[in-house]
Amino acid sequence: MSQSESAVGQTKHASLGLTDEQVLEMYKLMVTARRYDERCLLLQRAGKIKFHVSGIGQEAAQVGAAFALDRNQDYYLPYYRDYAFVLSVGMTLRELMLCLFSKIDDPNSGGRQMPGHFGSKRLRIVTGSSPVTTQVPHAVGFALAAKMKRKEFVTFVTFGDGSSNQGDFHEGANMAGVHKLPVIFMCENNQYAISVPLHKQVAGRIADRALGYGFPGVAVDGNDPLEVYRVMKEARERAVRGEGPTLVEAVMYRLSPHSTSDEDLAYRTKEEVDANRDKDGIPKFKAYLVECGIWNEELEASMLQEIKAALDDATSFGDKAPFPEPEDILYHVYDGDDAGRGGR
Repeated sequence: MSQSESAVGQTKHASLGLTDEQVLEMYKLMVTARRYDERCLLLQRAGKIKFHVSGIGQEAAQVGAAFALDRNQDYYLPYYRDYAFVLSVGMTLRELMLCLFSKIDDPNSGGRQMPGHFGSKRLRIVTGSSPVTTQVPHAVGFALAAKMKRKEFVTFVTFGDGSSNQGDFHEGANMAGVHKLPVIFMCENNQYAISVPLHKQVAGRIADRALGYGFPGVAVDGNDPLEVYRVMKEARERAVRGEGPTLVEAVMYRLSPHSTSDEDLAYRTKEEVDANRDKDGIPKFKAYLVECGIWNEELEASMLQEIKAALDDATSFGDKAPFPEPEDILYHVYDGDDAGRGGR
């Protein structure tokens, strides 16, 4: 019997099939994403980078979802706040920093796209574009390919609550439902579509929208990575059995402004933000791990020191890496034109 099991009986994570090592990895990824996000905000304010879209407050759901997927074969279509998710499926801090600094070796776009627009052939992250929700029909298309080719991979796509009102979402959901495709839709409901609060954009529950398209919709506490893991695991099992898609509404709160160009206190109060800090998934998950007997302040201090060193290394690496040359804009326009500098 492990220390955690002897302390509190069978732990929640053990009952879900997760080991102590796995939940500790989940926690480290959540904290790494938070520290990365905070570093990005500092770099933007210091004038080192131009722009950042934050995901502070959304890490728990992203990590919980990633661990429920098959990270060796599933395909991912994340949206622009999913730093914790892409870190969980194998993207490195150095790669994120190359994107942040718009450098030529940025694996997402070669320094062409804004930060947070992910893409990696190695990790099966399908390249995202700036118009919101366009990734949803793309995810459905990949799922259709999986069904037609009799492959067992599942596609996973994320989007915000505002995106659930876009035609792309409804068209994608309709097609996925009709053809019973192996796709999981996860709405990261952070309560705001930029400056528009949820009650002004949606009259009912986002999860309930799935019913109109013939598949299950589940609302889950997005601050609890284990609950998200449980729901996502069931959704993936349904997809692999050929039972079709699932819509997961992960309910959370965006603690940071929409982006570094946003003044969030123009549309919400500091008191509202502070009240929602008590629901933050990271300190809650830390408390859970301590209660299980597998975490303590000494381990916390060591982890934070390790994360800071990795972030310092990645920041320096990204800052010193070369920018694209003007002629690099000619690469990656047509098939086969990736020779030379632009094909690195």
